[in-house]
Amino acid sequence: MLISLRTTFTWLLVSLWCGSAYASVGMTELPANVISGPVTVFYPTSASSKVVQRGDFQVDVALDADPLPGNRKLIVISHGSPASPWVYLDLVRVLVGAGFTVALPEHFADNYKDDSEPGPPSWRRRPFEVTKAIDRLQHSSRFGSTLDFSRVGMFGMSAGGHTALTLAGGRWSPSRLRDHCQKNLENDFHACAGLTTELTGGVLDGIKKFIVRTVDNRKFNDTAWYEHTDSRIVAIVAGVPFAADFDPESLRAPKVALAIVSARGDQWLKPQFHSDAVLAVCQPCEHLADLSTGGHGSLLGPLPPHLPSLVAKLIGDPEAFNRKIEVPKLNKTITDYFLKKLN
Repeated sequence: MLISLRTTFTWLLVSLWCGSAYASVGMTELPANVISGPVTVFYPTSASSKVVQRGDFQVDVALDADPLPGNRKLIVISHGSPASPWVYLDLVRVLVGAGFTVALPEHFADNYKDDSEPGPPSWRRRPFEVTKAIDRLQHSSRFGSTLDFSRVGMFGMSAGGHTALTLAGGRWSPSRLRDHCQKNLENDFHACAGLTTELTGGVLDGIKKFIVRTVDNRKFNDTAWYEHTDSRIVAIVAGVPFAADFDPESLRAPKVALAIVSARGDQWLKPQFHSDAVLAVCQPCEHLADLSTGGHGSLLGPLPPHLPSLVAKLIGDPEAFNRKIEVPKLNKTITDYFLKKLN
């Protein structure tokens, strides 16, 4: 009851603050510089918003408006592969509504403008790109003096969830992915084959599996371990994370507060090999949400339009998933978690 009252009281204060202090979500797009690659930043502002076009999305924001102080906490979001900031706008609006500043670094060669190097080459860079994005804001004249960089939160989904697990203290190796795919190729096919092809039950499935195994043996032959943490990050949420290549022992006792979001209908990263595998070893982890009818893309909002058929199949909502109810509920749960852990 005490926890429930605290949560209710916190949200009451947030609601009162939101209603009086700001009217819009501010947005500024920081181009690449010597510190980091491009970073998109969202924040509370009292300025009026207007609709701007970004790719296929119409974004209602106050562009380059003056930020209000908010709750002084920063959340960094690591996008999926190869995604954009715009598919996280529903979550961003709830986070900003609670007073957070939200930064989304653009992951090099694994984003909606350039998807030339997904997988392990990107996964090695991603945690450092999150660190550089925090550095960028900490050295910024606009945000450096208004944010508390001693307690930063981080959210990552899919490949961004892989980034999240790394920053939580996990170590991974491409060779573990190779071994996983040799053993579980058919049951976790798209984690191993990506979007190159799919199994249909037809006569060509055997050839497809042979080709994927051959390519994976060559691509994932690196036996080195990779890890990177940032002491400023103290709370992390990993949504439907890519996790089959992690050393389970490295996630038994994460170095920060770690929560997992899973989806039972995920056909891209099967829970048994990814989110459930992390929860099986990580005793301190919080199973923040388990979307019983959700799929891999059910954490996104809004969903991207005009998708190729295979991508649409893998990230589209299962028929039973009620997006209008479940996505806002999930976004509030994630925001509650960061309010509790960072404040």
